[in-house]
Amino acid sequence: MKVDLFDYELPQELIAQEPLAERSASRMMVLYRGEARWEHRRFCDLSSYLCPGDCLVLNDTRVLPARLYGYRSTGGRVEVLLLRPVSELCWQVLARPARRMKLGERVDFGEGLAATVLAEGDKGLRELQFEYEGCFEDVLERLGQPPLPPYIHREVRPEDRERYQTVYAHRAGAVAAPTAGLHFTREALSSLEKAGVQTVFLTLHVGLGTFRPVSVSAVEVHKMHAEPYDISAEAAEAINKARRSGGRVVAVGTTVVRALETVADEHGFVEAGRGETDLFIYPGYRFRTVDALLTNFHLPRSTLLMMVAAFAGRKFILAAYREALEQRYRFYSYGDCMLIL
Repeated sequence: MKVDLFDYELPQELIAQEPLAERSASRMMVLYRGEARWEHRRFCDLSSYLCPGDCLVLNDTRVLPARLYGYRSTGGRVEVLLLRPVSELCWQVLARPARRMKLGERVDFGEGLAATVLAEGDKGLRELQFEYEGCFEDVLERLGQPPLPPYIHREVRPEDRERYQTVYAHRAGAVAAPTAGLHFTREALSSLEKAGVQTVFLTLHVGLGTFRPVSVSAVEVHKMHAEPYDISAEAAEAINKARRSGGRVVAVGTTVVRALETVADEHGFVEAGRGETDLFIYPGYRFRTVDALLTNFHLPRSTLLMMVAAFAGRKFILAAYREALEQRYRFYSYGDCMLIL
């Protein structure tokens, strides 16, 4: 299957550069898979599409201020994006410019934080051994910046620390936000629970597997980088109970889909546990647990678009994207959303 099948043209002005003043004010395109039709609504209408007994599953990962700027011993400036811890002091990172960060190179990030390059990888990957005093998360809070995606062409602002984070973010470890969740407010979650919709949380720390571009021409050749997940016994029990009673499992975001489908059995029941998933979902995949999906609009040729195409059908999704373009929806992380039923 050719990656070109998942391409589309997107005008730059439709890439959202700012979050809306109100999280829940975004537009929501509602797709009906069985009928191959759509309608245009607002995110605040979500409750009208959910029923008592449905189970809404959200990712409670918290985004680290994972972007650091430092200087090499020669004085050259470098940018580092933390990806995942290898050990207590060592992290895998994406470096830029990576070609200048050679084995043994030392980088000074200021305020007592420094690192040495321990290993070199391809496509900008490096392993850095950090030196610091105190708690690393506290050091990051002082020196790190929110890792806004590269298609947001502006400087990071103080408000991004709060807005590039879900209101229910709890467990630190992600280097990109689970953006479908950015639309929710605490009031919206409370309203859904009062309406009989159960909300449960799992954790998948968004990393390289989610946002790494596809650089091959054939979909099947692409390899996903593994990302850690954790699904509690309480969450698994609630999801399985909803399935047994005829409720729908509604995934908020593609990261939730990957986590659930990783631990699902042939009958769609999920097992609690923690581990890493490199599951790559593209057309032809048979979904076992997820019945409905709330998601943002995704980059062309991306694994996320491929997953959504697997869920709703490639031709239908691309037709819906063309409609979204005509209707001037806002795309990507700070953009609007799509509910696929």
